[in-house]
Amino acid sequence: MKQKDQKTSSDKELSRVEDPLKQQKEEQDEEAKLDSDNCSEFTSSDNSESLSELEDGESVSLEDEDDHEINFYKDSESLRGSEAGESSSLGDEDSDDDEEHGSQSSELNQGDESDSSEDEVEPRNTIGDVPLKWYDDEPHIGYDIKGKKITKKVKQDKLDSFLANVDDSKSWRKIYDEINDEDVELTKEEIKLVRRLLKGRAPHPDFEPYPDYVDWFKWDDAKHPLSNAPEPKRRFVPSKWEAKKVVKYVRAIRKGLITFDKPKEEDGPYLLWGDDLSSTEKANHLAYIPAPKQKLPGHEEAYNPPLEYIPTQEEINSYQLMYEEDRPKFIPKRFTSLRSIPAYENGVKECFERCLDLYMCPRVRRKRLNIDPESLKPKLPSPKDLRPYPVACYIEYIGHKDEVTSISVDASGQWIASASLDGTVRIWEVETGRCFKQWDVGEAALFVAWNPFPDFHILAVSTGPDVHLLNTGFGNEEEQKKTKELLHVEPSTAPEDPNGKAPAVSWVQNDKHEGIRLRHLKTVSSIEWHRKGDYFSTVTPVGESRAVLIHQLSKKFTQKLPFKLGGVTVRSAFHPSRPFFFICLKNNIRVYDLWKSKFIKQLVTGLREASSIAIHPGGDNLIVGSKEGKMCWFDMDLSSTNPYKVLRCHPKDINNVAFHRSYPLFASCSEDCTAYVFHGMVYSDLNRDPLIVPLKILRGHKPSNGRGILDCKFHPRQPWLFTAGADAVIKLYCH
Repeated sequence: MKQKDQKTSSDKELSRVEDPLKQQKEEQDEEAKLDSDNCSEFTSSDNSESLSELEDGESVSLEDEDDHEINFYKDSESLRGSEAGESSSLGDEDSDDDEEHGSQSSELNQGDESDSSEDEVEPRNTIGDVPLKWYDDEPHIGYDIKGKKITKKVKQDKLDSFLANVDDSKSWRKIYDEINDEDVELTKEEIKLVRRLLKGRAPHPDFEPYPDYVDWFKWDDAKHPLSNAPEPKRRFVPSKWEAKKVVKYVRAIRKGLITFDKPKEEDGPYLLWGDDLSSTEKANHLAYIPAPKQKLPGHEEAYNPPLEYIPTQEEINSYQLMYEEDRPKFIPKRFTSLRSIPAYENGVKECFERCLDLYMCPRVRRKRLNIDPESLKPKLPSPKDLRPYPVACYIEYIGHKDEVTSISVDASGQWIASASLDGTVRIWEVETGRCFKQWDVGEAALFVAWNPFPDFHILAVSTGPDVHLLNTGFGNEEEQKKTKELLHVEPSTAPEDPNGKAPAVSWVQNDKHEGIRLRHLKTVSSIEWHRKGDYFSTVTPVGESRAVLIHQLSKKFTQKLPFKLGGVTVRSAFHPSRPFFFICLKNNIRVYDLWKSKFIKQLVTGLREASSIAIHPGGDNLIVGSKEGKMCWFDMDLSSTNPYKVLRCHPKDINNVAFHRSYPLFASCSEDCTAYVFHGMVYSDLNRDPLIVPLKILRGHKPSNGRGILDCKFHPRQPWLFTAGADAVIKLYCH
């Protein structure tokens, strides 16, 4: 009996041990099923082998567990806890096991997250956002943190990769990382995370999207209700006003005032290979266009019109002499009553012509563009934001007796020189307006230009065919010594021209004015200095071969350009930084490279006749004034030879244009006694176009002999503008 009791107790203990073993086997079967499902989702590898391996592993584990039944019996409590943890971590999220073992799975997940350091590891490749296609032809894919090259792995062909995936049961877990050129194996937690995201759920399993409502108001200790007012009667009686509103809506729906969107009708069956007759008919016929309405009858067509509408007999006779097209179609007549009105003689004819007009005359439906004119205007900044710029007249320099043809400011900005038709050249002090020095050249002075180099105090003046280089007397002893050496000319020993022609220019010492006189063959209209002060050019508008000459002051040498100009020359200018030379002709601008003796570019102005040219201090932009009141802005960076912008500002001829050296300003003066000041900003960014804004119109000069402002120049340092007029006055406009 005792042995029987021991046997029954041992059977109970074995049954207790077998229960967790069965439960563990069921959980492992579920895990194998999960792996097989994942494998079928991510890749098409052989699932049977992976399942067989899992089953073999499970059978082995079960056999081992049968051998150690006593150990499982002793540690049954720990076994149950571990089984519960494994089932919660490996189970499907769709089952209810997540809710039962949520806390355990969260603890396991937290432990895994804390133990794993994959998120903290920086990428092995340090190329950043560089496209990987740049490394297609290279043996490496990037550089590690030490700067060493990361060589590429040997790529397998498709057959080898397929066999490797078949042999590897966990190939469906692997993802190829292109940046680091390696295969990354996903963990079970990452797979579960991806599965939850694909199903549209929260990534974390412990997240509760619909938490229980928490009532923050404490009702237990409340002695009084929130409101003790009795319920009003209106809550129990139907609203009369709502009923009226409903009746109003019903009537509006019945009358068609309120309409509802109809459901979209699906396209019915149609002939797949047949012609759509409806579309061809629509294409052949025009849309209906209503005929224009006839003019309504006026007072002249009344049976008893006023007397002023009835023409006289002379007027009726004059109608007969007109062409039929110009003759009035209806002549008013006066009748005393409606009974005396006869039938309209042209009624049938006009009806017939009306029918012909409706039938024969084509009608076209034209869409009218509703465009706001303000939207077409360019959005320019306010002139108040673009200060400083010259606004008002500050000083007048009075002393000349005839027209002031040209002015020039020295490099320091302290002095200004002026030339006039009265045969005098004067130097004025800018700030005080005092005439400091005066030369009487004997002829009408046409142009004056100050040497831009600050150490050379030389003034070039053109009087007819002569160009005088005068010593202004400014500067210290060393500067005066250099200036006098430059203005000294040895006796002429220039060789004669082998063709027997006279030289273009003769350099002669001018003892009267202590300078040099250059004798040209024709009248010199303009003089332009090079930025270094050693070279200057002269322009004679008559004659093409010797129209533009370049003179070297240090060597007392003159040469003509080795190019064919192809037109009448108006002005010339040097590039501020490059060895480029600009020649302004009447219809175009030609650019030459003096260093290479090469023609570079030709700019087409599109003007009737150009009058002046100015180069931007940056050298990439220039403006050209014309005798028709237009001003063209050219951008040398553009491939087009046409002007970037044409400004139509002056009603009369433009005499001169000028750029400021440091401020983004340029100006133009005209025969209409006005000077226009513009804001011209040139950006260093080649993608941005220059900004041109008109700022101010300066007035003050009086016309004389039909002429206005003849010249304008900017101060080299301040935003000031000098203007010289035909009224023998020089004005200074300040900000």
